[in-house]
Amino acid sequence: MKKWLTVVAAVAISAGAFAAEGWLTDFDKAKETAKEQNKHILIDFSGSDWCGWCVKLDKEVFQKKAFKDYAEKNLVLMLADFPRDKSKQSAEVIKQNEKLSKEFSVRGFPTVFILGPDGNIIGKTGYQAGGPEAYVEHIKKIIADSKVEK
Repeated sequence: MKKWLTVVAAVAISAGAFAAEGWLTDFDKAKETAKEQNKHILIDFSGSDWCGWCVKLDKEVFQKKAFKDYAEKNLVLMLADFPRDKSKQSAEVIKQNEKLSKEFSVRGFPTVFILGPDGNIIGKTGYQAGGPEAYVEHIKKIIADSKVEK
């Protein structure tokens, strides 16, 4: 029984790594939370079960403590996922993600947008080499640069 539970947990974790702790899948909820908490929104447009760079970004950055610690205090995390296996997504989420993809003019995966607490786009990025610390610094620079422009 214990072995079976371990296998089930491992499969669930690997299949749902992107929808893990702290990641919202409802854009309206993400905007509402960002406004209430005065945090920026990070939207990850991903192909979680087929896009190699998306998986790499998730494993090398999003799942690491340095990123999670920064995000917890500063960001609302939103996943707009486009998996091949859509069986784990509701029809509403699929429709919302398609709409967001068009609105944000997403051309490839991963595409990561940083939005201000007001919901306006302040930056766009994707995979960046260097690990979670470098990625956090990259996000901080996008946010800082947006404040200078105002």
